[in-house]
Amino acid sequence: KISISFNMIIKTKKTQLEKKAYIKMAMIDIVKQQWKWAGIPVAIAAITFFYPNTVWFIVIALLTVILYGIFWLIQFTGVTQLEQNKVMFEKLKYEIDGRQIMIKLNEKQGMQLTWDQIKSAKKTDNAFILNVSRGQFILLPFKVFTSDNDIRFMESILKRKELVK
Repeated sequence: KISISFNMIIKTKKTQLEKKAYIKMAMIDIVKQQWKWAGIPVAIAAITFFYPNTVWFIVIALLTVILYGIFWLIQFTGVTQLEQNKVMFEKLKYEIDGRQIMIKLNEKQGMQLTWDQIKSAKKTDNAFILNVSRGQFILLPFKVFTSDNDIRFMESILKRKELVK
């Protein structure tokens, strides 16, 4: 068993969120948040089993789902082009402790993010994904941490903050 002090600070290497990775994460997040609404087009399509001559119900249901997906894809692609979101896609360093996350563009420029601003977190096979808000993420690949202890410490902070199980 490893004893970890919560006064420790994790200092990461610089990392950059790729625009394609952002769009993929955002689309997956929106599907997870709104999957229950998929029942509406499915219900509309199910009507065709009772009224076989109304195939247009299936066409409308499929078209609705496709257009909704395209709408969100356009929204998230647009986010990558906006000047105000430019900093999300620059090379950043992070200093993480039990109180906050410092996001640093360089030694003089940065911003503080407190843990209560993080809505949820997920640990994947090779990264931590911190969900700040709809369409705003912090992706921390394990390769940006300087040691395995930093990864374990990060995981313990997320568990203590009840952001990941």
